Amino acid sequence: MKLYYSPGACSLHPHITLRETGVPFELERVNLGSHKLSDGSDYYAVNPKGYVPALRLDDGSLLTEGAVIDQYIADLRPEKKLVPGPGTIDRYHVQEWLNFISSEIHKAFGPLFGKDEAAKDAARAKVRGRFDYVEKALGSKAYLTGDTFTVADAYLFNMLRWTAFTGIDLGTWPGLKAFAERVEKRPAVAAALAAEKS
Repeated sequence: MKLYYSPGACSLHPHITLRETGVPFELERVNLGSHKLSDGSDYYAVNPKGYVPALRLDDGSLLTEGAVIDQYIADLRPEKKLVPGPGTIDRYHVQEWLNFISSEIHKAFGPLFGKDEAAKDAARAKVRGRFDYVEKALGSKAYLTGDTFTVADAYLFNMLRWTAFTGIDLGTWPGLKAFAERVEKRPAVAAALAAEKS
């Protein structure tokens, strides 16, 4: 398998999931400014959507949505318990979090990467409101759904990292800050972050 990624982008959570499972994979860096790969070829030829992540499977097929990629990878190694078993209510709770993070947090960050300051202020307010909700839902749990790290935690961690360069003080939410620090200490997470810096 090959993961198409860009450092600092939302491809981090599938990268973490790959390292958590131990599934063999290659990394292919994408320049999101030029939409070029390291060999100069056009990334749109790989993923017509133009964004990361994308996962090229061994059979040549492609998956392109991060939350789906996470679940696919996790299902390759069910013993790692990164996603609960099919048909269980616990799995639906993880999927509920994946959907919330994707639609309510991830997309809310979008304007913060633009130039419209009024749009940025509105986006920060929206993200803060969503973080208020997650802080309360997390409570004293180690992870979003309890004591077990799941793909939803990897995705949330990815989003929390974006606060560092979008004018949002993560310290406003002590529970989320502690969560991010806890997740960052996981060996697979540290390895993904190190690989993306190289």
